[in-house]
Amino acid sequence: MNRAQEEAVHYLDGPCLVLAGAGSGKTRVITRKIAYLIQECGYSARHIYALTFTNKAAAEMAHRLESLLGRSASRGLTISTFHSLGVRFLREEAQALGLKRGFSILDGQDAMGLIQAIVQTTDRARLKHLQQVISLWKNAAVDPDQAAVLAQKSGEIDASRVYYSYQATLKAYQAVDFDDLILLPLRLLSENQEVRARWQSRVRYLLVDEYQDTNACQYQLLRELTGPRSMFTAVGDDDQAIYGWRGATVENLARLREDYPDLHLIKLEQNYRSSQTILAAANRVIEANPKLFDKRLWSEHGVGDPITVTRMDNDQMEAQSVAVRLSAARFEKQAKWQDFAILYRSNQQARVIEQALRDLRIPYTVSGGQSFFEKQEIRDVLAYLRLIANDDDDPAFIRAATTPRRGIGQASLHALGEYAGQHQVSLMQAAQSDSLGQILQPKQLDAVQGFVHFIRIFQTRADKPGHIEPVDKLLDELLANVGYENHLFDTASDDRSAQSKWQNVLDLVDWLKSKAQERDHGLAGLVQHVALVTMLDRQQDEDPDAVKLSTLHASKGLEFPHVYLVGVEEGLLPHLGREDDLTVDDDVQALANRIQEERRLMYVGITRAQRSLHLTWCSRRRRARQDRVCELSRFVAEMGLVSNKTVEDPANGLSPAKRLDMLKDLLASKKKAV
Repeated sequence: MNRAQEEAVHYLDGPCLVLAGAGSGKTRVITRKIAYLIQECGYSARHIYALTFTNKAAAEMAHRLESLLGRSASRGLTISTFHSLGVRFLREEAQALGLKRGFSILDGQDAMGLIQAIVQTTDRARLKHLQQVISLWKNAAVDPDQAAVLAQKSGEIDASRVYYSYQATLKAYQAVDFDDLILLPLRLLSENQEVRARWQSRVRYLLVDEYQDTNACQYQLLRELTGPRSMFTAVGDDDQAIYGWRGATVENLARLREDYPDLHLIKLEQNYRSSQTILAAANRVIEANPKLFDKRLWSEHGVGDPITVTRMDNDQMEAQSVAVRLSAARFEKQAKWQDFAILYRSNQQARVIEQALRDLRIPYTVSGGQSFFEKQEIRDVLAYLRLIANDDDDPAFIRAATTPRRGIGQASLHALGEYAGQHQVSLMQAAQSDSLGQILQPKQLDAVQGFVHFIRIFQTRADKPGHIEPVDKLLDELLANVGYENHLFDTASDDRSAQSKWQNVLDLVDWLKSKAQERDHGLAGLVQHVALVTMLDRQQDEDPDAVKLSTLHASKGLEFPHVYLVGVEEGLLPHLGREDDLTVDDDVQALANRIQEERRLMYVGITRAQRSLHLTWCSRRRRARQDRVCELSRFVAEMGLVSNKTVEDPANGLSPAKRLDMLKDLLASKKKAV
């Protein structure tokens, strides 16, 4: 460790803020500090808590600590995401919060379904807006009463009304959403002295990773957990604060200094990742932002390759050129595919890049986009399988019971939810109660009982003793009886969209059938793995040898020897949102804040590169079915590359066929030279 890292590890005289620049070894500091607390300072592992934002980061920390301490010494240590800790807290303190121990956790899709049922609309833009505003209020620890006072614009006033009904529905369902996993523990800690004392006695030392990504609610949770002892280390970087749109606030760094006057500040400025050329560009671009803390990265890796900037005629040409040049560079540098990444601001840019990579048979993986298993139609069908496998899966019950509509509305679900909460049972068990007729109208009762009967039939057939029906037959009959194809065509905006979604469902069913055949499963055995199925596309035991395609947001925390950053244009990077947003909703300061966050996003993209960085931009780009004239991003000039004349791609102006032939000839010559 260098001197600053050692100071960060050994400082234990009070609250500590470690400003860790990109590639400066922050994970090493956190893991070494935990080892130091246990091995040298007498802390018990069970009294040390380390919080981060992704399961991947938590798993990496746990792996490193097991190597440092051994499995026995690290037993009892809590290394988790904020939300995983929230789940653990709520499981233990459910009774104090009026929740049954088996409460349900609704993800974003299920939560949006509740909002849609409340407002009775299919307008996806409005639903997303309502969900985002409510989420931002929760992240700021604002309850429905406070939201009603704070709401000023028409969209906020609309959201504040929905917020009341949404929270009441969650309570009736004995459910919480993702944001509640932080908000509810915070409220209980702040209001219940007994619970607060119990948790503060557990958390003797707290470490927080990626502190700049915390929201107001998470910051207050940190304060409640550490209490008057204030024994914590926060590790973060104000230059990498890129999640303001989801409630994270870089001001939490400034609040630390205000709330903890004795805060000890340590800066990690030595970068172990990138060449000095790349770091110089990163330092220059971020200098244009106002500074909470002065910090300048430096490296001992030498000057490195020059940064290139290439102009393309259009996005198709950009994709083809990057694919060919990347392939040629792999041969020249004797590198692996996984040494290369293509980064972009928006998911919409990925489609044409994927096509270009497929044309050249270049293997790739995509992150930052929507998973196949996160698509609404896939989740709808899987809800039936989850419920067949597990009566206690309340979110699956809600989704399956209401999609397609079968006469089970919000009033029925409210009544079922209240009964389930009072008797500490699942919604499926509540729906089978003999006393259900006392709380539901006859028409409602018939609909609920009809749904339960339908599920029970397939549960019986899937797990009939001595006779396992073929999965192919059961899946086909389930799909036909649900009537999902008709539902898609009745609710989709057009037939093409419905057909695309139905094809996704058919692909899922074919995949399930093949897995059942491979493993010789009946339906009951297969659906027990459905929860794992939804993670398969994200889960990899080891990184494949493939080019990584990623949004800039999803790339944070990653690093690659060679990076191609595409679409470096005004309006895309920086991305300024919709034009009507800028003229109606944003004032001058709001626009300045947006540019500053986009600049931090550019900084993150630059600092993913270790040895080479290549920027591309298009003079024209197709957006919303129109070709639009583009200008080079202001960030390129801020990087100090203005004097480096932008390179014209040699294939500019050629027809698509001739252009591809020329690029392939270039690739062939590179391979031959190697």
